[in-house]
Formats: sequence, C-alpha cells, structure tokens
Amino acid sequence: QVQLVESGGGLVQPGGSLRLSCAASGSIFSVEVMAWYRQAPGKQRDLVARITSGGTANYADFVNGRFTISRDNAKKTAYLQMNSLKPEDPAIYYCYCNIHQRDGRHGYWGRGTPVTVSS
Repeated sequence: QVQLVESGGGLVQPGGSLRLSCAASGSIFSVEVMAWYRQAPGKQRDLVARITSGGTANYADFVNGRFTISRDNAKKTAYLQMNSLKPEDPAIYYCYCNIHQRDGRHGYWGRGTPVTVSS
C-alpha cells in the first residue's frame, strides 16, 4: 500500500503565498512523476504542475510563472510553492504520484488540501 499525505493548504489573502507538500510512503521502489492537480467546486480536476524524477517540470498555462514545483527524491516528497495567489486559485489541491512498486507502476491520489484566497 501507498499513502500520499498533503499538507500546507489554508487561507491566504490575494497576493499571498502558500507552500504545499506531498509525502509518499509505503511499499515503494521509486516515485516517478509527481504532480499537483486542483479542483474547484463544480469544476473538473485540472493539472497544475508535474515533475519527473529527473526534475523536469511542466506547468498549466494559468500558472503563468507564479508557482514552482519541486521534489526531494530522498524524502519522496513533492512541493508546490504558490506565490501571487489570485481569487481564482481557490480549490482542493490534490497530489498525484506515479509509483513503481513490486508489481509494476501505479498511480495514487492524495486526499487533497484546501486552498482559500480571500481578503
């Protein structure tokens, strides 16, 4: 079994910053792609950013240079530094990991951490 635990969400004023973390644990040979998605009420879940085990990162267009994804492979942890948060950024932010296990590669989701942007 694999667990993904997200943390770091909360309430922030417009223009503020938050840093999300996602820690993977359990039966893991290696963590391949780590990604952040978000889902606002009534909307679909959208990719925010993803990063490979080698450190190559990709971002959704709406990020526009405001967010940075990173990872610590030794800790099996991904981070999302979010700056210049806007009123349209509130959502549940979910971590997704593609993990190499004994029986192959599997995708896992965390339970999500809420981000609220309000003055």
